[in-house]
Amino acid sequence: MRAIRRFTVRTVLPPELASLGELVRNLRWSWHPETLDLFAEVDPEVWERVGHDPVALLGAVDPARLRELAADRRFLRRVADAADDLHEYTTAPGWYQTVPDAPRAIAYFSPEYGIAAALPQYSGGLGILAGDHLKAASDLGVPILAVGLLYRHGYFTQSLSPEGWQLEHYPSLDPGGLPLTLLREEDGTPVRIAIGLPEGRTLHAQIWIAQVGRVPLLLLDSDVAENDTAARDVTDRLYGGGTDHRLMQELLLGVGGVRAIRAYCRVTGHPEPEVFHTNEGHAGFLGLERIRELTESRLSFDEALEAVRAGTVFTTHTPVPAGIDRFPAEMIARQFGGDNAWPTVPVDRILALGAEKEPGKFNMAAMGMRLAQRVNGVSELHGEVSREMFQDLWPGFDASDVPIGSITNGVHAPTWVGREIMELAGRELPSLVERAQGWEGVNKISDADVWAIRGRLRARLVEAARERLRRSWLARGASRAELGWIDDALDPDVLTIGFARRVPSYKRLTLMLKDPDRLRQLLLDPDKPVQIVIAGKAHPADEGGKKLIQQIVKFADAEDVRHRIVFLPDYDMALGQLMVQGADVWMNNPLRPLEACGTSGMKAALNGGLNLSIRDGWWDEWYDGTNGWAIPTADGVGDPDRRDELEAGALYDLVEHEVADRFYDRAADGLPLRWLEMVRHTLTSLGPKVLAGRMLRDYVVDLYTPAATSGRALLKDGYEPARGFAAWKLRLAQAWPGVRVEHVETSNLGDTPEVGASLEVRATIALGELRPEDVRVQAAYGPVGLHDELVRPAYTTLALESDGDDGRAVFAGTVPLDRTGSFGYSVRVVPDHPLMDTPAELGLVTVPEEPAGMTNGTLR
Repeated sequence: MRAIRRFTVRTVLPPELASLGELVRNLRWSWHPETLDLFAEVDPEVWERVGHDPVALLGAVDPARLRELAADRRFLRRVADAADDLHEYTTAPGWYQTVPDAPRAIAYFSPEYGIAAALPQYSGGLGILAGDHLKAASDLGVPILAVGLLYRHGYFTQSLSPEGWQLEHYPSLDPGGLPLTLLREEDGTPVRIAIGLPEGRTLHAQIWIAQVGRVPLLLLDSDVAENDTAARDVTDRLYGGGTDHRLMQELLLGVGGVRAIRAYCRVTGHPEPEVFHTNEGHAGFLGLERIRELTESRLSFDEALEAVRAGTVFTTHTPVPAGIDRFPAEMIARQFGGDNAWPTVPVDRILALGAEKEPGKFNMAAMGMRLAQRVNGVSELHGEVSREMFQDLWPGFDASDVPIGSITNGVHAPTWVGREIMELAGRELPSLVERAQGWEGVNKISDADVWAIRGRLRARLVEAARERLRRSWLARGASRAELGWIDDALDPDVLTIGFARRVPSYKRLTLMLKDPDRLRQLLLDPDKPVQIVIAGKAHPADEGGKKLIQQIVKFADAEDVRHRIVFLPDYDMALGQLMVQGADVWMNNPLRPLEACGTSGMKAALNGGLNLSIRDGWWDEWYDGTNGWAIPTADGVGDPDRRDELEAGALYDLVEHEVADRFYDRAADGLPLRWLEMVRHTLTSLGPKVLAGRMLRDYVVDLYTPAATSGRALLKDGYEPARGFAAWKLRLAQAWPGVRVEHVETSNLGDTPEVGASLEVRATIALGELRPEDVRVQAAYGPVGLHDELVRPAYTTLALESDGDDGRAVFAGTVPLDRTGSFGYSVRVVPDHPLMDTPAELGLVTVPEEPAGMTNGTLR
């Protein structure tokens, strides 16, 4: 008989152990080894049985053992010390408290969070990045207030059929069995938020809090009695269901998330956020909710839009249009119109925010960008790709002028770096652990120590892989009697390559299988063998991805190679930690440039692993020729099969002739000195860059603080600047058709232009109804392409020289001839206002109808 309801009965701790419960409820334990050691001492056998889950530990330990610990003075001292340490960690000022003008609080929205394996609310890179973002914020004292959804079935757990086909399972998660607390009113009743739905329905949600160090993570849960069945299922699973289901989830995350923040701040006294950070388009509706708040109190739609944009940051994580959420426009109109309309937020204005090239579609990323004054990608290359991908949102501007910047992702070292490495660094390089400084000190650690730790981490991965492999084969129907070979699967002394990704087609899980015979030769080489550990999940609806997994599994099942290549199902944070710590080489071979960032290789690098990767994402900007290997790309080859063939051939050659050669090149003492030289260089060159702390500092300095400054500027004097800015934008948009570049003249060029000289430029601009202070006139200059187009031009602002009564003004300035070769210039007019962040913000630009005054010559 099946239970009609499932719930968790929590242990009642003796009063002496009350602090132990506080330690369990704060997820700092997930990256704090000393706290984990304390939990292990509660009951080592149970600790192993529950998979190092502190909540499950307290639910499974014998009450008699708890009474015994409550009388153990030594254990109580350890608990008190750990609680004191946590209190100091969460209250002591951090780096952020030294930043001038920083926002009092930042709201961070993401549909998924990878905090710990014990809180399975993530599917892949987006969630893992969000988790590392919160942890680094906690470490640095950044006052982030995070928002997500609580999925009752998480993403899914993965197993394999006897034929190697991915199978999905959705285990029920009870919040009572997770490290969560329910947000309650003063009278003890659960806090509720509500969202109106069409046809008189209402979506209700309660709010669970996961405490991530000093960062509260609010998780909205629609499984409450007030909801009908469909509404209760809104938070059933991550990325499940159809379009209607996805829209309900994103409404709850965006609109409901803002309401949850308001409730949390009201109940707890937490400062209201000054900046809202939208982590991908899933939470884009948060901007509409903030507009609704302002329009119902004091502002028009346009005025509220400016106030909201100023304090909003939008981060895009996808380099492909298929990765963006898009809804039928009529679905959005139905949600925000009719009997469910917001009186002060017209539905046609909402639809315009999400409009794209294809009629009838509502694009969540487009809305997110239009509602944010600051937008960024997650690596330099991804920033370039995003500027081209979203260029249509800023018509008239070259892709290089599109206002999408980049902050390259980072990873949270205490979460992902092996304990042995952290402890060695703590002893030998304390400044590296305490302040993330002193990476050059890595060269002081002996080769023997580095190699010994690498060996222990590799052996741990081999041991864990054998156990997971055995469980997988048993689940596929094998008997224990036929699995004796697993005892010798993989070898703790063999060069180990790790490959773990989600499995969309562009990540090319099966590129290594392009020439199976060549792969076999590498795996079975008698002198320089290679072994590969693989993991990854395909989206449940991605049949193509599942076929790729099946192909890998079929190859890895073969008796001649199964001891050298394994596929481990159910890729999660725990397996990811084992792999990035234990792999000697981290392999990544996406189809360039479709990897936005890809942080797994960063984690491997911090553990002394070397990257073997296509130059995509973060590796494109930080590969220096000696800190790993770059797989050559066949970018110009149009035939996908031929391209895969060429790049797979390059991969095989690198593994055979460079990677394996260097790994097995041993000195008399058995140490691979050239390999260890690369490991040291990897740590010193990449260590300071790949940390999530560096990433958070970049967000604070480059985005959060400027956004807070802009937001404060607009809300002064009862939002009077917002009113003025909105009116100015409206006036600019109406008058802009009257702006023309009438004439451009130059002087001082001479017959033979030479580098180091300068060009005097004067431009006559018809301003129509605008004033000179409404515009910025710029000379664009630089190299010229085949069709007379300026290639990545530089700009210099021309100064107002004269302003006539006829609506014309003359602007003048100097263009430096700062390079040799083909050179050209032009002039453009863009809006200019102190509250704008970039010249492209309004999407308005005027250039000469003909390339007036264009000089296309050669400088000497």
